[in-house]
Amino acid sequence: MGLFAPWFLAGLAALAVPFYVHLLRRHTTNPRPFSSLMFFERRTQSSIKHRRLRYLLLLSLRALLFALLVLAFANPFINRTAANMSGEKLLLLVIDDSFSMRAGTRLADARREALAVLDSRPAGNRSQIMALGSQLQALTQPSLDGGALRAAIDSLQPGDSRANYGELSRAVRSLSGAVPTPIELHFFSDTQKSAMPASFSELALPGNVSLVLHPVAKDSTRNWTVESVNAPGQVWDPKKTRVQAVVAGFGTPAATRTVSLMVNGKTAATKTVDVPANGRATVEFQSLDVPYGFTRCEVRIDSADGFAADDVSQFAVERSDPRRALFVSDAADSRSPLYFKSALASAEQAAFTLDTVSAGQASSMPLSKYAFVVLSDLISVPASLETELLRYVQAGGSVWIAEGAAAAHAARIPVFGGNVLDSHDYARTGDRYLNAGESDPSFPSLENMDRWSGVKFYFAVKVDPGDARVVARLADQTPLLIEKKMGEGKVLLFTSGLDNITNDFPLHPVFVPFVQQTALYLSGTQRRSGSRTVDSFLELRNSKEQSVGVEVTDPDGRRPLSLKEATTAQTYQLTRAGFYELKLASGRQDVVGVNPDRRESNLEVIPDETLSLWRGNSGTGEQQAAAQGATQEQTRPYSLWWYIMFLVFAAALAESLLADRYLVAPQQEDL
Repeated sequence: MGLFAPWFLAGLAALAVPFYVHLLRRHTTNPRPFSSLMFFERRTQSSIKHRRLRYLLLLSLRALLFALLVLAFANPFINRTAANMSGEKLLLLVIDDSFSMRAGTRLADARREALAVLDSRPAGNRSQIMALGSQLQALTQPSLDGGALRAAIDSLQPGDSRANYGELSRAVRSLSGAVPTPIELHFFSDTQKSAMPASFSELALPGNVSLVLHPVAKDSTRNWTVESVNAPGQVWDPKKTRVQAVVAGFGTPAATRTVSLMVNGKTAATKTVDVPANGRATVEFQSLDVPYGFTRCEVRIDSADGFAADDVSQFAVERSDPRRALFVSDAADSRSPLYFKSALASAEQAAFTLDTVSAGQASSMPLSKYAFVVLSDLISVPASLETELLRYVQAGGSVWIAEGAAAAHAARIPVFGGNVLDSHDYARTGDRYLNAGESDPSFPSLENMDRWSGVKFYFAVKVDPGDARVVARLADQTPLLIEKKMGEGKVLLFTSGLDNITNDFPLHPVFVPFVQQTALYLSGTQRRSGSRTVDSFLELRNSKEQSVGVEVTDPDGRRPLSLKEATTAQTYQLTRAGFYELKLASGRQDVVGVNPDRRESNLEVIPDETLSLWRGNSGTGEQQAAAQGATQEQTRPYSLWWYIMFLVFAAALAESLLADRYLVAPQQEDL
């Protein structure tokens, strides 16, 4: 028991008031006629008797009235635990609306059972409707309004998210701390095994939560699905574009499936594939003939089960012509152009056509038509060419500078602007060469930096990077790859050469992806994957693109972002399957195909013994005891104000009746 406002207890000093009033009572007598006073003896009459308290019951009632008023203002309360409460409880109905609930009539069955439970609820118990996908979503607040609750259940549609039973238990544990009454949790689901958390202890529920499971799928269901599709996001040569798809079967017998490649809703190619029992098979399409621009594609299998929603996997591609790149080197250098051009041409799709010229020839060429420019081991750069290169970079172009042994004789690095502080000429014999050291794995060119360990560097120049970004270093901390932002463009400095004289880098397989990824990065043609998974996040802007509007169009053709979100949102969560059209803060437009998590396609159900353990809120014994103890400690203060005010009213009424009885004009007493 406690008091909400204990400082009002100071008002108990007012109890002195009725005592003071009773002691101040004046002694009065009624005069009576008498014939003569000669027969009376004169004496002094004592007043002690008159100062005694009289009407003790009335005094007690008045003191009690004052005390109760003070106590009412102090607002006393008592703590009541869930165990001491009445039969009131919260009926929590959670319906699984994950992607697997699209199979057969699962969601319809779950809604029907939820309505039956809602109709049979005890009168006076509040109910709340929630839906479970990757997160627990409240569809209503706790309510007694049966119409609103039924409408929420009827309006529930299947989603595309992956179910997460661990998230359900976590959310209910959090909810139980805010709800004073016991919770009766009814969960309507296909009890899919793939939705279980990694640890069973994550399913533990507090002691004031009772779980009632309503499985709408009693047995595992066989299902074939397009599990994954491997397709490029960008297409330059349709005849060299390969599309690989994996068809998987869950709980299925060996079968032959027909696989179709769809382009803008039309069938472009069809193949058959033999899928082993409960296994996987790969099918490959040798070309992807798509028009220029963005194209919506999908791989589809013939429907042979009750779950047709996962028989298709969507992806988007963008077709464009190969872009041109300019490679500038000295006329005597025949190695670096050969290695560089071979690396670009060895790509599965040729994204660039390379023009190789000397420094003198490049001075008169329009640079704006090139995606990027490479300066390879130039002894000197004409002033007119450097001026044009600076303008090109300031306007958004990219320049890649490789400093070989010849370029090291110059004191200054052109375009980049730094000075050559020193050059390291490492010996080729023994262990007197250097390997690549630390690097920034987030840089696009260094995705396979771990494979650089066998590359030997014999020569490198030392420069002061200043405020530029050092992307990679040699083992002796000499900067190897430096990126410098200039205006709207960038300059990438490689402090060794692109030949096999200053290093043996071009002789290693890792040289090819390094050149290709760097070329894509410098040209700005890097495109995000044409396929994503539901509930993944899409980056809309970087930290330097604030207050720039973006547009997102969802599969229904709606724009889900408000005006404020369009200028401030950093990312957007892809909550639906289908094609999204994007206009990013960088100004680039994109199309992305979004598919449900294929773990939802495995319709195997949780075994009955596991469900029995879950119904019992079983984790470990210690976790269960802790949950029970936490529940017992959960209390809610109940105010006694109204009860005290009732006593105040009763005391005031009794005081009024007694006062009328005792304080009437006293009757004349006989002498």
